[in-house]
Amino acid sequence: MVVLLRNFKNIFLVSELRKKLAYVLGVVAVYRFGAHIPIPGIDGVALSNFFSSQLSGGGFLSYLNLFSGGALQKFAIFTLGMSPYISASIMMQLLTIMVPTLEALSKEGEYGRRIINKYTRYLTLAISVIQAFGIAVWAENSPGIVLSPGWGFRLSAVLILSVGALFVMWMGEQINAHGLGNGSSMLIFAGIVTGLPNALIKLYEEVRLGQTDLLMVALLALITLAVIVCVIFLERGERKVAVQYAKRVVGTRVYGGQSSYIPLKLNPSGVVPVIFAQAILGMPLTLVGLVAGRFPGINQWLTDWFYNERILFNILNAGLIIFFAFFYTAIIFNPAELADNIRKSGGFIPGIRPGAKTAQFFDYLLTRVGFPGAVYLALLAVVPSILKNALNLPIMFSGVSLLIVIGVALDTSSQIESHLIERRYEGFLASGRLKGRTAR
Repeated sequence: MVVLLRNFKNIFLVSELRKKLAYVLGVVAVYRFGAHIPIPGIDGVALSNFFSSQLSGGGFLSYLNLFSGGALQKFAIFTLGMSPYISASIMMQLLTIMVPTLEALSKEGEYGRRIINKYTRYLTLAISVIQAFGIAVWAENSPGIVLSPGWGFRLSAVLILSVGALFVMWMGEQINAHGLGNGSSMLIFAGIVTGLPNALIKLYEEVRLGQTDLLMVALLALITLAVIVCVIFLERGERKVAVQYAKRVVGTRVYGGQSSYIPLKLNPSGVVPVIFAQAILGMPLTLVGLVAGRFPGINQWLTDWFYNERILFNILNAGLIIFFAFFYTAIIFNPAELADNIRKSGGFIPGIRPGAKTAQFFDYLLTRVGFPGAVYLALLAVVPSILKNALNLPIMFSGVSLLIVIGVALDTSSQIESHLIERRYEGFLASGRLKGRTAR
């Protein structure tokens, strides 16, 4: 503990690191301030009553509220949060693989990345407008939330929410350029963490009033701790593939002759499958919400099954997460290209013939390593809510939120440690190095 505190103190001895941390905290403060400013034309009391009844059951609204950092339940100017930018970034990654022109741009270095980033911003604007319009119409169809329904409210809501989403996107980019960690993940992390004090206060009040006993609180603490340990263990889990490089003589120098390894992570796709699954599950609600007045029966049925985490919601959610885990891994990981790069650099996997056999070996490993990772991600998304409903727990931290918080914490810690070691300070731990994790 003494070593940990001393190494934590070293963070503030590096001026560059201090400036980066201060910049991140400043941007996060602005983001959280905007998440508490409601847009005009909303009845705050009716909105609070609606969400107090809907969010308690979990479901799709809980995920929207999670990724907006609680801004949705206040209908704030940052209600869309990072959701449009994340969706646009994922879509551009897929299009870069499938569209030859974009694939050629991605290989043109800094110039190509700037062009792709510009397209991502345009796509973010389009997604923001569509999502803002859908949320505005949904709010009008919810009784009592909108004071003066009509096109005036819709247009003002679309303008404010879409501009707010673009501003949040800009803040995330500024963290990438001047701060620490991944900007979009850092803002989502801040939104999740700020909800922790309210949850603990709620739990304390229920214990004080006798609505929850201490045994249930102890059970909740044990479940949460077990989930955290499981997430840390599995997120750092990887299958190391040994690669041997042959010796090459260039002039009078000898190159190669050494061994390395390629790490295949248990969960290479991060939280992207969860985002995809929630986007798919949200489409029926969005479409039916637009015509709720004509089909009230269908709208009520979907609300009962999707806003509250019933069996159908959990089955579809888990199935879509597993599917998108395999799908996204296949998009970002090309076994044939990796095998060809290893062959061109003079490397080979011991016991595997270079070329097509190496590509087949990587495909075999990805399938068998990715399956438990996909199942783990699906269980992490649905099991906490099932336990909450089955055991009647007062609160339950979402497995997805824990995944985001732990992933961002590990990635930021590894970056801070790199800065400290670069300046000959010790890292956070007296022995061993923290392994970084790509935040998505």
